[in-house]
Amino acid sequence: MAYKFDFGAIWEAMPQLLAAGLGTLGLAVAGSLLAIVIGIGGVVLRDSRLAPARWLVMSFVELIRNTPFLVQIYFIFFALPLLGAQLGQLLAGLGLIARPTNYLLIGPWPTAVIALGLNGGAYAIEIIRGGVQAVPKGQWEAGAALGLHRATVFRLIVLKPALRAIYPSLTSQFTLLTLTTSIAGAIAAYELFSEAKFIDSQIYKPFEVYFTITVFYFVISWFMNQLFQAFARRYFSYPTK
Repeated sequence: MAYKFDFGAIWEAMPQLLAAGLGTLGLAVAGSLLAIVIGIGGVVLRDSRLAPARWLVMSFVELIRNTPFLVQIYFIFFALPLLGAQLGQLLAGLGLIARPTNYLLIGPWPTAVIALGLNGGAYAIEIIRGGVQAVPKGQWEAGAALGLHRATVFRLIVLKPALRAIYPSLTSQFTLLTLTTSIAGAIAAYELFSEAKFIDSQIYKPFEVYFTITVFYFVISWFMNQLFQAFARRYFSYPTK
């Protein structure tokens, strides 16, 4: 039987797809913001004088970079609550809390944001660290000569030039993170791909459904890139005469 193309059914489902697209955009923005915080914080700890902090960051980066994202999000969503339940029972048994409480039981959407942030943050640590190491040592020495605290030198003199240098690589990573949001549907997080699968199961129009969300993902990625470029023009552009 010949397949009959019909985009009319997609038009009827457009409100659901638009809402799910906003969910995907929200995941991408929240995950990227968390990733940049983890990236900068990880660089600070990675280059600190505390050996345990350096070891912890290096172990975190290696763990995230060498395991699939699907495994990571499943672990946070399914495995951590089991540990949380045991912890709650232990605290209740010690009389520290009134009744067992699972402190690690997290909903699908927050789990997706955390998983995206951790995954993107691990890569951001290495990218940002490369930019920081590329800053001439004289920058540090100049800040110290001015009597500035090391943290102040890092924040005001080193970090901005480093971010300017590695910004294209960093934004490319966040664009990849935006497309990775499609895996969040595996834990029933509300996003575009999971909604597309549900719609396809109702109307049985796979070509129309997945062609449409391909366009959606392209538009979302383009929009994220426009945000990144606007941010770069605002904070990383060199002053003009």
